[in-house]
Amino acid sequence: MVMSMTGFGRAEISVGTRDIIVEIKSVNHRYYEFSCRTGRGYSFLEDKLKKYVGEKVSRGKVDMYVSVTENDDTAVEVELNRPLAKGYIDAMRTLADDYQIKEDISVSVLARINDIFQIHRPPTDEEAVFSDVKVAVDEALSHFLDMRRAEGEKLKEDILSRAEHIVSIVGEIEERSPVTVQEYRDRLYTKLKDVLQSNNIDDQRILTEAAIFADKVAVDEETVRLRSHFDQMKSFLDSDQPIGRKLDFIVQEMNREANTIGSKVTDSILAHKVVDIKGEIEKIREQVQNIE
Repeated sequence: MVMSMTGFGRAEISVGTRDIIVEIKSVNHRYYEFSCRTGRGYSFLEDKLKKYVGEKVSRGKVDMYVSVTENDDTAVEVELNRPLAKGYIDAMRTLADDYQIKEDISVSVLARINDIFQIHRPPTDEEAVFSDVKVAVDEALSHFLDMRRAEGEKLKEDILSRAEHIVSIVGEIEERSPVTVQEYRDRLYTKLKDVLQSNNIDDQRILTEAAIFADKVAVDEETVRLRSHFDQMKSFLDSDQPIGRKLDFIVQEMNREANTIGSKVTDSILAHKVVDIKGEIEKIREQVQNIE
């Protein structure tokens, strides 16, 4: 199954006394890179989630957002810092007396001051929290991976379509290549005839020159290897393993063969066909960059 490196998934569930929201998205990346945003007090989840998601994702830049809301009222205690509050109140009253301004001290004003209230939470059971969060992560991952698979199938179809087109062009090159040798032989014969002004041409010399030319422009080895690369590519596209790096290497080899063919052909028709092949290979390369 071909997997794209782009995807998105979201889950919002309640587990026990916790409301949990998880969002996960990814874009292309050469390796697996994971980052996670959590609320205060839940940073311990980041390493656990990186390892957990990494068991299901091998490549891509993955960003995850996790929100955990505790609904247990007994889980949090709020304590008033009385000495600090008294100090602020006394200072405010002194300020009002010294400068003859209105004293408007209120609870809402004091509540906005840092550390007036101290929040105490019982020790967090990290494993219990992680177990609950995993339920939401699994649901988000399910949507995320489904999207990756769907995108991957589209990429596979496009790559195979372009590969088939290239193979058909390769067939045309293989068919046209011997014709160019015969055309060269005819041109050479005509040229020698014009130069020598005679029909008494050394046929053996013509055959020798044509044989040398044929050897220089022969692309049989390259087209055979090109077909072999396409067969290997099709095999990889049917694999259940991550194949992005392997496909990237094959595309490089395909491009190398196309360049070699292009350097050998002297015929304008074949040269245009090579340009078409290289154009399709480049489009395949761009698609391969999206595959896990």
